[in-house]
Amino acid sequence: MIPDRIENAEWLVRPAVQTIFAVLGGAEGQTRAVGGAVRDGLIGRTREHADIDMATELLPVSVMQKAKAAGIDAYPTGIEHGTVTLRLEDTTVEVTTLRQDVVTDGRHAQVQFGTDWVADAERRDFTLNALYCHADGTLFDPLKGVGDLVNGRVRFIGDAARRIAEDGLRVYRFFRFSASHGGEQFDPEGLDACRDAAEEIDHIARERVGAEMMRMLALPRVAQTLGVMDKLGLLCIEPGAAAALLRYETLGGQTATARLALMGREGLERRQGEWRLSKAIMTHADHIAEAAQLLRQGDIGWAAYRFGEDAVEGLAVAAAEEAWPREQLAEIARDLGRLPVAPLPVSGADLEAKGMKPGPDMGAALAIMERAWVESEFSLGKAALLERIFH
Repeated sequence: MIPDRIENAEWLVRPAVQTIFAVLGGAEGQTRAVGGAVRDGLIGRTREHADIDMATELLPVSVMQKAKAAGIDAYPTGIEHGTVTLRLEDTTVEVTTLRQDVVTDGRHAQVQFGTDWVADAERRDFTLNALYCHADGTLFDPLKGVGDLVNGRVRFIGDAARRIAEDGLRVYRFFRFSASHGGEQFDPEGLDACRDAAEEIDHIARERVGAEMMRMLALPRVAQTLGVMDKLGLLCIEPGAAAALLRYETLGGQTATARLALMGREGLERRQGEWRLSKAIMTHADHIAEAAQLLRQGDIGWAAYRFGEDAVEGLAVAAAEEAWPREQLAEIARDLGRLPVAPLPVSGADLEAKGMKPGPDMGAALAIMERAWVESEFSLGKAALLERIFH
Protein backbone atom coordinates (compact mmCIF):
# COMPACT_ATOMS: atom_id res chain seq x y z
CA MET A 1 0.00 0.00 0.00
CA ILE A 2 1.39 3.40 -0.99
CA PRO A 3 1.13 5.88 1.93
CA ASP A 4 -0.14 9.40 1.37
CA ARG A 5 0.94 10.89 4.69
CA ILE A 6 3.48 10.47 7.48
CA GLU A 7 2.13 8.89 10.64
CA ASN A 8 3.70 8.97 14.11
CA ALA A 9 6.98 10.67 13.18
CA GLU A 10 8.43 12.23 16.34
CA TRP A 11 10.20 15.02 14.53
CA LEU A 12 7.02 16.16 12.74
CA VAL A 13 4.88 16.57 15.87
CA ARG A 14 7.68 18.25 17.80
CA PRO A 15 6.42 21.69 18.98
CA ALA A 16 9.52 23.50 17.70
CA VAL A 17 9.07 22.05 14.20
CA GLN A 18 5.39 22.97 14.16
CA THR A 19 6.27 26.50 15.26
CA ILE A 20 8.74 26.88 12.38
CA PHE A 21 6.12 25.58 9.95
CA ALA A 22 3.62 28.15 11.25
CA VAL A 23 6.08 31.06 11.09
CA LEU A 24 7.05 30.21 7.49
CA GLY A 25 3.53 29.83 6.10
CA GLY A 26 3.26 26.08 6.35
CA ALA A 27 -0.53 26.22 6.58
CA GLU A 28 -0.65 28.07 3.26
CA GLY A 29 1.69 25.58 1.60
CA GLN A 30 4.57 28.05 1.36
CA THR A 31 6.89 25.76 3.32
CA ARG A 32 7.13 21.97 3.40
CA ALA A 33 9.50 19.43 4.95
CA VAL A 34 11.65 17.57 2.44
CA GLY A 35 14.35 14.95 2.13
CA GLY A 36 15.60 12.30 4.53
CA ALA A 37 13.27 12.98 7.45
CA VAL A 38 10.24 12.72 5.15
CA ARG A 39 11.62 9.69 3.32
CA ASP A 40 12.45 7.69 6.44
CA GLY A 41 9.36 8.87 8.30
CA LEU A 42 7.21 7.33 5.57
CA ILE A 43 8.74 3.88 6.04
CA GLY A 44 8.92 4.07 9.82
CA ARG A 45 12.65 4.44 10.16
CA THR A 46 13.70 6.48 13.15
CA ARG A 47 17.14 7.99 13.47
CA GLU A 48 18.53 9.87 16.44
CA HIS A 49 19.45 13.44 15.60
CA ALA A 50 18.06 13.08 12.08
CA ASP A 51 18.51 16.17 9.91
CA ILE A 52 15.33 18.15 9.36
CA ASP A 53 15.14 20.03 6.07
CA MET A 54 12.44 22.30 4.73
CA ALA A 55 11.85 23.83 1.32
CA THR A 56 10.09 27.16 1.00
CA GLU A 57 8.76 29.64 -1.53
CA LEU A 58 10.06 32.45 0.71
CA LEU A 59 13.31 34.17 -0.17
CA PRO A 60 16.20 33.64 2.30
CA VAL A 61 16.01 37.22 3.61
CA SER A 62 12.30 36.78 4.32
CA VAL A 63 12.97 33.50 6.13
CA MET A 64 15.48 35.22 8.39
CA GLN A 65 13.21 38.19 9.06
CA LYS A 66 10.19 36.04 9.94
CA ALA A 67 12.26 33.74 12.12
CA LYS A 68 13.88 36.54 14.10
CA ALA A 69 10.53 38.28 14.57
CA ALA A 70 9.23 35.06 16.13
CA GLY A 71 12.24 34.64 18.41
CA ILE A 72 13.82 31.87 16.37
CA ASP A 73 17.60 32.00 15.92
CA ALA A 74 18.54 32.29 12.23
CA TYR A 75 21.94 31.81 10.60
CA PRO A 76 22.78 32.44 6.91
CA THR A 77 24.79 29.22 6.61
CA GLY A 78 24.39 28.89 2.85
CA ILE A 79 22.45 31.96 1.93
CA GLU A 80 24.07 32.29 -1.51
CA HIS A 81 22.42 28.95 -2.36
CA GLY A 82 19.21 29.85 -0.55
CA THR A 83 19.84 28.01 2.72
CA VAL A 84 19.18 29.44 6.18
CA THR A 85 19.61 27.44 9.38
CA LEU A 86 16.99 27.97 12.07
CA ARG A 87 17.31 26.90 15.67
CA LEU A 88 14.50 26.80 18.23
CA GLU A 89 15.06 25.17 21.61
CA ASP A 90 17.01 21.98 20.81
CA THR A 91 15.74 21.66 17.23
CA THR A 92 17.72 22.71 14.16
CA VAL A 93 16.10 23.01 10.74
CA GLU A 94 17.74 23.89 7.43
CA VAL A 95 15.39 25.91 5.25
CA THR A 96 16.17 26.28 1.55
CA THR A 97 14.32 28.44 -0.94
CA LEU A 98 12.89 26.61 -3.96
CA ARG A 99 15.40 26.73 -6.78
CA GLN A 100 16.42 25.36 -10.11
CA ASP A 101 19.86 24.94 -11.64
CA VAL A 102 20.94 27.45 -14.25
CA VAL A 103 24.52 26.22 -14.81
CA THR A 104 26.25 23.09 -13.45
CA ASP A 105 29.79 21.81 -13.98
CA GLY A 106 29.72 18.58 -11.96
CA ARG A 107 30.97 20.30 -8.81
CA HIS A 108 29.12 23.59 -8.40
CA ALA A 109 25.77 24.89 -9.56
CA GLN A 110 24.41 28.34 -10.23
CA VAL A 111 20.80 28.46 -9.10
CA GLN A 112 17.88 30.81 -9.33
CA PHE A 113 15.10 31.02 -6.77
CA GLY A 114 11.46 30.48 -7.60
CA THR A 115 8.13 29.08 -6.48
CA ASP A 116 7.92 26.01 -8.71
CA TRP A 117 7.79 22.91 -6.52
CA VAL A 118 8.10 20.50 -9.42
CA ALA A 119 11.23 22.27 -10.73
CA ASP A 120 12.72 22.06 -7.23
CA ALA A 121 11.99 18.33 -7.11
CA GLU A 122 13.48 17.74 -10.55
CA ARG A 123 16.88 19.12 -9.53
CA ARG A 124 17.29 16.53 -6.77
CA ASP A 125 19.11 13.23 -7.14
CA PHE A 126 16.71 10.31 -6.60
CA THR A 127 12.94 10.05 -6.65
CA LEU A 128 12.88 8.79 -3.06
CA ASN A 129 14.60 12.01 -1.98
CA ALA A 130 12.13 14.29 -3.78
CA LEU A 131 9.37 13.79 -1.22
CA TYR A 132 7.75 16.67 0.64
CA CYS A 133 5.19 16.86 3.41
CA HIS A 134 2.99 19.52 4.96
CA ALA A 135 2.88 20.34 8.65
CA ASP A 136 0.05 17.83 9.15
CA GLY A 137 2.06 15.04 7.50
CA THR A 138 0.16 15.11 4.19
CA LEU A 139 2.50 14.07 1.42
CA PHE A 140 3.43 16.03 -1.70
CA ASP A 141 5.01 13.63 -4.21
CA PRO A 142 5.42 15.37 -7.58
CA LEU A 143 7.68 12.68 -9.11
CA LYS A 144 5.94 9.57 -7.77
CA GLY A 145 8.87 8.69 -5.55
CA VAL A 146 6.86 7.02 -2.79
CA GLY A 147 6.32 3.94 -4.94
CA ASP A 148 10.07 3.66 -5.49
CA LEU A 149 10.69 4.12 -1.77
CA VAL A 150 8.21 1.46 -0.71
CA ASN A 151 9.48 -0.97 -3.36
CA GLY A 152 13.15 -0.40 -2.50
CA ARG A 153 14.08 1.11 -5.85
CA VAL A 154 16.77 3.81 -5.94
CA ARG A 155 16.10 5.61 -9.21
CA PHE A 156 17.70 8.77 -10.55
CA ILE A 157 15.32 11.58 -11.39
CA GLY A 158 15.06 11.87 -15.16
CA ASP A 159 18.19 11.00 -17.10
CA ALA A 160 20.70 9.29 -14.82
CA ALA A 161 23.77 10.41 -16.81
CA ARG A 162 22.62 14.02 -16.66
CA ARG A 163 22.07 13.85 -12.89
CA ILE A 164 25.61 12.51 -12.46
CA ALA A 165 27.05 15.16 -14.77
CA GLU A 166 25.51 17.79 -12.48
CA ASP A 167 27.27 16.33 -9.44
CA GLY A 168 29.64 13.37 -9.68
CA LEU A 169 29.18 12.57 -5.98
CA ARG A 170 25.80 11.15 -6.95
CA VAL A 171 27.60 8.01 -8.11
CA TYR A 172 28.61 7.30 -4.51
CA ARG A 173 25.19 8.34 -3.23
CA PHE A 174 23.57 5.89 -5.66
CA PHE A 175 25.48 3.04 -4.07
CA ARG A 176 24.90 4.26 -0.53
CA PHE A 177 21.16 4.55 -0.97
CA SER A 178 21.00 1.27 -2.89
CA ALA A 179 22.54 -0.34 0.19
CA SER A 180 20.48 1.54 2.78
CA HIS A 181 17.09 1.66 1.01
CA GLY A 182 17.37 -0.67 -1.98
CA GLY A 183 18.32 -3.97 -0.41
CA GLU A 184 21.60 -3.89 -2.37
CA GLN A 185 19.68 -4.21 -5.62
CA PHE A 186 20.70 -1.75 -8.32
CA ASP A 187 18.48 0.05 -10.78
CA PRO A 188 19.87 -1.01 -14.21
CA GLU A 189 19.82 2.46 -15.76
CA GLY A 190 21.46 3.98 -12.70
CA LEU A 191 24.12 1.27 -12.56
CA ASP A 192 24.95 1.71 -16.25
CA ALA A 193 25.29 5.47 -15.78
CA CYS A 194 27.59 4.99 -12.78
CA ARG A 195 29.71 2.54 -14.75
CA ASP A 196 30.07 5.03 -17.60
CA ALA A 197 30.98 7.84 -15.19
CA ALA A 198 33.40 5.88 -12.98
CA GLU A 199 36.53 7.17 -14.71
CA GLU A 200 35.28 10.73 -15.07
CA ILE A 201 34.60 11.74 -11.47
CA ASP A 202 38.09 12.08 -10.04
CA HIS A 203 37.50 15.83 -9.75
CA ILE A 204 35.21 15.37 -6.74
CA ALA A 205 36.63 16.75 -3.49
CA ARG A 206 38.15 13.84 -1.60
CA GLU A 207 36.56 14.94 1.66
CA ARG A 208 33.10 14.60 0.09
CA VAL A 209 33.90 11.12 -1.19
CA GLY A 210 35.27 10.12 2.20
CA ALA A 211 32.17 11.36 4.00
CA GLU A 212 29.92 9.33 1.69
CA MET A 213 32.07 6.22 2.05
CA MET A 214 32.15 6.39 5.84
CA ARG A 215 28.36 6.69 5.94
CA MET A 216 28.17 3.72 3.59
CA LEU A 217 30.58 1.63 5.66
CA ALA A 218 28.42 2.16 8.76
CA LEU A 219 25.32 0.57 7.19
CA PRO A 220 24.06 -2.83 8.41
CA ARG A 221 24.56 -4.43 4.99
CA VAL A 222 26.99 -3.15 2.38
CA ALA A 223 29.39 -5.99 1.43
CA GLN A 224 27.69 -6.76 -1.88
CA THR A 225 27.59 -3.06 -2.74
CA LEU A 226 31.30 -2.66 -2.03
CA GLY A 227 32.00 -5.61 -4.31
CA VAL A 228 30.13 -3.96 -7.19
CA MET A 229 31.98 -0.69 -6.60
CA ASP A 230 35.27 -2.59 -6.62
CA LYS A 231 34.46 -4.06 -10.02
CA LEU A 232 33.67 -0.58 -11.34
CA GLY A 233 37.01 0.75 -10.08
CA LEU A 234 35.44 3.10 -7.54
CA LEU A 235 37.47 1.53 -4.74
CA CYS A 236 40.01 -1.23 -4.33
CA ILE A 237 39.38 -4.17 -2.00
CA GLU A 238 42.30 -6.49 -1.35
CA PRO A 239 42.00 -10.20 -2.29
CA GLY A 240 40.02 -12.18 0.26
CA ALA A 241 38.55 -9.06 1.85
CA ALA A 242 35.21 -9.32 0.03
CA ALA A 243 34.37 -12.64 1.67
CA ALA A 244 35.56 -11.35 5.05
CA LEU A 245 33.33 -8.29 4.73
CA LEU A 246 30.34 -10.52 4.08
CA ARG A 247 31.16 -12.74 7.07
CA TYR A 248 31.51 -9.62 9.23
CA GLU A 249 27.93 -8.70 8.39
CA THR A 250 26.64 -12.16 9.30
CA LEU A 251 28.18 -11.59 12.74
CA GLY A 252 26.12 -8.43 13.09
CA GLY A 253 29.01 -6.01 12.60
CA GLN A 254 28.35 -2.57 11.17
CA THR A 255 31.22 -0.36 12.31
CA ALA A 256 32.80 1.75 9.59
CA THR A 257 36.32 1.64 11.03
CA ALA A 258 36.17 -2.13 11.42
CA ARG A 259 35.23 -2.42 7.76
CA LEU A 260 38.18 -0.19 6.89
CA ALA A 261 40.42 -2.64 8.74
CA LEU A 262 38.81 -5.58 6.92
CA MET A 263 39.39 -3.98 3.53
CA GLY A 264 43.12 -4.45 4.12
CA ARG A 265 45.69 -2.71 6.31
CA GLU A 266 48.02 -2.23 3.35
CA GLY A 267 45.36 -0.12 1.70
CA LEU A 268 44.56 2.02 4.73
CA GLU A 269 47.14 4.67 3.90
CA ARG A 270 45.92 4.80 0.30
CA ARG A 271 42.34 5.22 1.44
CA GLN A 272 43.34 8.00 3.80
CA GLY A 273 44.70 9.89 0.81
CA GLU A 274 41.78 9.03 -1.46
CA TRP A 275 39.12 9.92 1.09
CA ARG A 276 40.98 12.44 3.29
CA LEU A 277 40.08 10.54 6.42
CA SER A 278 40.88 12.06 9.77
CA LYS A 279 43.77 10.92 11.93
CA ALA A 280 41.28 9.76 14.56
CA ILE A 281 39.53 7.47 12.06
CA MET A 282 42.79 6.03 10.82
CA THR A 283 44.10 5.45 14.35
CA HIS A 284 40.88 3.67 15.29
CA ALA A 285 41.06 1.43 12.22
CA ASP A 286 44.73 0.68 12.95
CA HIS A 287 43.95 -0.27 16.54
CA ILE A 288 41.17 -2.62 15.43
CA ALA A 289 43.47 -4.26 12.88
CA GLU A 290 46.29 -4.67 15.42
CA ALA A 291 43.91 -6.09 18.01
CA ALA A 292 42.61 -8.55 15.42
CA GLN A 293 46.17 -9.67 14.68
CA LEU A 294 46.86 -10.33 18.38
CA LEU A 295 43.62 -12.27 18.75
CA ARG A 296 44.42 -14.39 15.70
CA GLN A 297 47.69 -15.27 17.45
CA GLY A 298 45.86 -16.18 20.65
CA ASP A 299 47.25 -13.18 22.57
CA ILE A 300 43.94 -12.28 24.18
CA GLY A 301 45.48 -10.54 27.17
CA TRP A 302 47.69 -8.32 25.04
CA ALA A 303 44.79 -7.37 22.80
CA ALA A 304 42.70 -6.37 25.81
CA TYR A 305 45.57 -4.54 27.50
CA ARG A 306 46.72 -2.54 24.51
CA PHE A 307 43.43 -1.77 22.83
CA GLY A 308 40.64 -2.01 25.42
CA GLU A 309 37.22 -1.62 23.79
CA ASP A 310 38.77 -1.68 20.32
CA ALA A 311 39.66 -5.32 21.00
CA VAL A 312 35.93 -6.15 20.83
CA GLU A 313 35.76 -4.89 17.24
CA GLY A 314 39.11 -6.56 16.63
CA LEU A 315 37.53 -9.84 17.66
CA ALA A 316 34.76 -9.47 15.07
CA VAL A 317 37.37 -8.61 12.43
CA ALA A 318 39.55 -11.59 13.32
CA ALA A 319 36.56 -13.94 13.28
CA ALA A 320 35.50 -12.63 9.86
CA GLU A 321 39.00 -12.88 8.40
CA GLU A 322 39.62 -16.40 9.72
CA ALA A 323 36.05 -17.68 9.25
CA TRP A 324 35.93 -18.86 12.85
CA PRO A 325 32.97 -21.04 13.79
CA ARG A 326 30.58 -19.35 16.20
CA GLU A 327 31.65 -21.65 19.04
CA GLN A 328 35.25 -20.46 18.75
CA LEU A 329 34.18 -16.84 18.55
CA ALA A 330 31.98 -17.23 21.63
CA GLU A 331 34.79 -18.86 23.62
CA ILE A 332 37.28 -16.10 22.82
CA ALA A 333 34.63 -13.45 23.52
CA ARG A 334 34.10 -14.97 26.98
CA ASP A 335 37.85 -14.97 27.66
CA LEU A 336 38.13 -11.38 26.48
CA GLY A 337 35.16 -10.25 28.54
CA ARG A 338 36.36 -11.73 31.82
CA LEU A 339 39.75 -10.02 31.81
CA PRO A 340 39.81 -7.23 34.44
CA VAL A 341 42.01 -4.93 32.38
CA ALA A 342 43.61 -2.10 34.37
CA PRO A 343 46.65 0.16 33.96
CA LEU A 344 50.04 -1.28 34.85
CA PRO A 345 50.31 -0.65 38.62
CA VAL A 346 54.00 0.33 38.50
CA SER A 347 55.76 3.22 36.79
CA GLY A 348 59.16 4.69 36.24
CA ALA A 349 58.73 6.67 39.46
CA ASP A 350 58.50 3.41 41.40
CA LEU A 351 61.74 2.22 39.85
CA GLU A 352 63.46 5.54 40.59
CA ALA A 353 62.36 5.20 44.20
CA LYS A 354 64.23 1.90 44.22
CA GLY A 355 67.38 3.62 42.95
CA MET A 356 67.14 2.86 39.22
CA LYS A 357 68.04 5.74 36.91
CA PRO A 358 66.02 6.58 33.77
CA GLY A 359 67.44 4.97 30.65
CA PRO A 360 67.52 1.71 28.72
CA ASP A 361 67.65 -0.44 31.87
CA MET A 362 64.48 1.20 33.20
CA GLY A 363 62.72 0.65 29.89
CA ALA A 364 63.71 -3.03 29.90
CA ALA A 365 62.54 -3.41 33.50
CA LEU A 366 59.16 -1.86 32.71
CA ALA A 367 58.78 -4.22 29.73
CA ILE A 368 59.48 -7.25 31.94
CA MET A 369 56.91 -6.16 34.50
CA GLU A 370 54.38 -5.35 31.78
CA ARG A 371 54.71 -8.83 30.32
CA ALA A 372 54.35 -10.40 33.76
CA TRP A 373 51.29 -8.23 34.40
CA VAL A 374 49.58 -9.31 31.20
CA GLU A 375 50.51 -12.98 31.53
CA SER A 376 49.11 -13.03 35.08
CA GLU A 377 45.84 -11.81 33.57
CA PHE A 378 46.28 -8.55 35.46
CA SER A 379 46.32 -10.17 38.90
CA LEU A 380 49.82 -9.24 40.19
CA GLY A 381 50.12 -6.24 42.47
CA LYS A 382 52.85 -3.60 42.60
CA ALA A 383 54.97 -5.45 45.17
CA ALA A 384 54.92 -8.70 43.19
CA LEU A 385 55.86 -6.90 39.99
CA LEU A 386 58.75 -5.00 41.60
CA GLU A 387 60.00 -8.27 43.02
CA ARG A 388 60.52 -9.48 39.44
CA ILE A 389 63.20 -6.79 39.13
CA PHE A 390 64.54 -6.38 42.65
CA HIS A 391 64.62 -9.94 43.92
